[in-house]
Amino acid sequence: MGQLAQQLLNGVVMGGIYALSALGLTMVYGMMNIVNVAHGELYMLGALFTYYLTSTLGLPYLPSVLAALVLVALIGGAMERSSLRRIRGQTMVVTTLVTLGWSLILQNVSLILTGGIPRYITSPFPETSLVLGGLQIAPSRLFAALAAGAVIVLTHLFLQKTVLGNAMRASFQDKDAASLVGINVGLIYMLTFALGAALAALSGGLLGTISYVDPSMGAKGLMKSFVVVTIGGMGSFIGAIFGGLILGIVEALAAAYISSAYKDFIGFIMVVVILLFLPSGLFGKRERYA
Repeated sequence: MGQLAQQLLNGVVMGGIYALSALGLTMVYGMMNIVNVAHGELYMLGALFTYYLTSTLGLPYLPSVLAALVLVALIGGAMERSSLRRIRGQTMVVTTLVTLGWSLILQNVSLILTGGIPRYITSPFPETSLVLGGLQIAPSRLFAALAAGAVIVLTHLFLQKTVLGNAMRASFQDKDAASLVGINVGLIYMLTFALGAALAALSGGLLGTISYVDPSMGAKGLMKSFVVVTIGGMGSFIGAIFGGLILGIVEALAAAYISSAYKDFIGFIMVVVILLFLPSGLFGKRERYA
């Protein structure tokens, strides 16, 4: 039972970070009806910027994560302003291909600038594991999980309780009506995409102290996010949370009781099963932003 509890804790920790990453992807889809294939590269940039800010400029870890978040949000806003705005109203195939183009551009520019060498963000946390109720957890993982949970809650409150959050939801429920009451719909679209990019960047910065950082890490981040939103339901806020936790727990149990080599494989088996019996995911039909 002790080993099971330990693996469940490990799964919840990673699941919270998966949920944060998937939240940006599912929010952009739920509000803008765009499948952002460049989401993984925005996640990668968050980790890469955090690395360079800490190693090159010597900034502390937390300010570096926040600065990386802002930088990637600006890149996301520029992506929406320069290309996605021009194809608004086009089919999902068109918007997906455009974001795929951005994915290739960002990945290859990063490869050219960094040389593709794996790097590691120096953790500001002690290496000694904390013991909580007989269970062990690394301080860096605990911080990442708590930060992810806090940001998820703050994002929900932002969308539900603030004037800007209400304007975002109103714009994507009926953009014509929103325009009539004075909402700048174009600005809302840009801010929404920037927020999705910022959430991806934050998850990359948080995972940067746990895993390596390189320009190819975006592909894995995108796959994990797609698995999460497939399980939870594309466009569902609560689905991203539960999907992330489910994936994290299943991976931890698979690594402990089967083999760590199969944990990603089992995640994709879950996707196949979900698509066969619940094509919209666990919460896809119950909750949508728009």
